[in-house]
Amino acid sequence: MDLKQLNAFIAIADARSFSAAATTTGLSQPTLSRLLKQLEADMGVVLVDRYHRPLHLTAAGDFFYDKISAVLTEIETVTSMTQRLSAPSTVLNIGFVPSVLYGLLPEIIATLKQHSSNQNADIEVNLKDISSYQQIEALKTGEIDVGFGRFAHQDPWIQQILLRHERYVVALPKAHPLAHVREQRLIDLANNRLILYHQTHLPAQRAPNSLVQIPTAQTENVSLANSVTEPLLYLFAQYGISPFMTTKVSDLQVALGLVAAGEGITLVPASLQTVRTEQISYQRLVHENVTSPVYLHTLKDFVHPKVPDLLDATYQVYEQRGITYRRQKFV
Repeated sequence: MDLKQLNAFIAIADARSFSAAATTTGLSQPTLSRLLKQLEADMGVVLVDRYHRPLHLTAAGDFFYDKISAVLTEIETVTSMTQRLSAPSTVLNIGFVPSVLYGLLPEIIATLKQHSSNQNADIEVNLKDISSYQQIEALKTGEIDVGFGRFAHQDPWIQQILLRHERYVVALPKAHPLAHVREQRLIDLANNRLILYHQTHLPAQRAPNSLVQIPTAQTENVSLANSVTEPLLYLFAQYGISPFMTTKVSDLQVALGLVAAGEGITLVPASLQTVRTEQISYQRLVHENVTSPVYLHTLKDFVHPKVPDLLDATYQVYEQRGITYRRQKFV
């Protein structure tokens, strides 16, 4: 069994057709058929039922496909990381979610470049708008070297640092009755149309073991929150609140456009409260735990040489802005 045989099997299984697999791999149909037969002979197992159209995997083929796909992905990741270790790029490719770009990221990049210039070691930075979860695969493939995201990840290839918690604010149309209320409560917002914009949802959560020690009403709220994966709805659910109406849109800018047009309200990280201020009123929420985390993540086994400088620049900006943080470093 070798990689050519395994990749041929994966291509055939994905396409369910020798001709389609030939197109995607650039190999001829006879070559793919020969590689598959060799693999089946080496294993002593029939993996593909050739008598159906489209092709079907046997039960053994289904099992083998599920397991070997993960192995091949790891091999590709290790190969990519090894190549990068042997010849590190001088360019730092940074992934980010849009809400971070509206915040301190431009200032952090400027600080990083200034520091590099002072050290007579100019740095080239490429920025890529990419969701938190997509950043994980992008790190493995080498598309980015480091990512700023809003969600925690548990992946054996990734290490992550929590940079800080950013308070949410409520965005209301200027003509809204609550537009000038400086301290907002979620319960008072529940009768409004809440505009949802997150494309990435929270992972399903299990109730903590300590639930038996929580008062009954709070237990119910925690149980409700654990069943909600949409990030904004989750914030409401923590207090046992479900908004009366919701509208789902494609991104943050569209959400703020609808707020500006008087079509509803939304919650955004505080760093966005300079956007569309002519039409939108941003007000503070009284709930201290209604926050959006900011994470920095990179690979566990390969940290780009400029990532520590990026982290230092981030902390320098936080200190200048008086933002509370706990200094950490990647290992």
